[in-house]
Amino acid sequence: MATSRQTVLWAVIAVLTIGAAGLFYNYQKTSHELAATRMSEQDVEAKYGQTIQAIAEIQDSLDTINLGDDNPKFGSGEAATERNLAGPNREAALDRIAMLRSSIARNKERINDLEAGLKKSGVQVAGLQKLITNLKRSVADKETQVAFLSTQVDSLQTEVTGLNTVVAQTQDTLRTRDIQVEDKRRELATVYYVVGDKGTLSKSGIVRTSGGVLGVGKTVVPVGSMDLASFTPIDTDRETVIRIPSAKARLVSAQPASSYELRPVGEDMMELHILNPDEFRKIREVIILTS
Repeated sequence: MATSRQTVLWAVIAVLTIGAAGLFYNYQKTSHELAATRMSEQDVEAKYGQTIQAIAEIQDSLDTINLGDDNPKFGSGEAATERNLAGPNREAALDRIAMLRSSIARNKERINDLEAGLKKSGVQVAGLQKLITNLKRSVADKETQVAFLSTQVDSLQTEVTGLNTVVAQTQDTLRTRDIQVEDKRRELATVYYVVGDKGTLSKSGIVRTSGGVLGVGKTVVPVGSMDLASFTPIDTDRETVIRIPSAKARLVSAQPASSYELRPVGEDMMELHILNPDEFRKIREVIILTS
């Protein structure tokens, strides 16, 4: 009887031992799974935090791409800017656009890396995916705006080139007109003078004698038509004095007496001073007879 009880006791002890061992195994397994779960949760939380930080950094970077009022405007009406686009301002605009494109490209690459990292880690959070989608939309908007700026610069450069051509043509026209005006002014202001004694001027076919009786009382007068090769031009708008290398001189030509004055200079020189150029140059040929 005692042996039977002892056998039953040992059997119970064996069952309890096996049960305890199973419970201990399950406890350890559950503890390991709980620890693993906690580590996984911490890892997910860490990756979530890193992702949020990366998204914030990318968004901040995109926000610095300011295409608002702080940037040069290229619209119609900004005449000063448009005129300067062929020079330093255009280069500055192109440099600015290149910098914006480079910044956008870097942010696109960061977004792609961030999205690939999330897929690889297995972190699937709807909120994060929505934030990434918004970032992509923001990048696309910036690209559109930069492309528009680039188109404006190209369009304005074409317009400026056309304006420069028009300006150059206008300047050429003005220069031509100025030359024509100056030529006409000089033509109107120029008279031609010759200085010489009666023999020299007669020999050159510039003067002749007229009137008198038996060689007495003859008058020296200009011929009807004469060769200006012997004359010297003078612009009476620029010069109003003709120097005469003789102590005595008089005009044979018909300039009004009130339009000029003959003045002695020293013992063997005289000067003809033009007092009224408009009246004086009504007769283009000035013949000065010395003796």
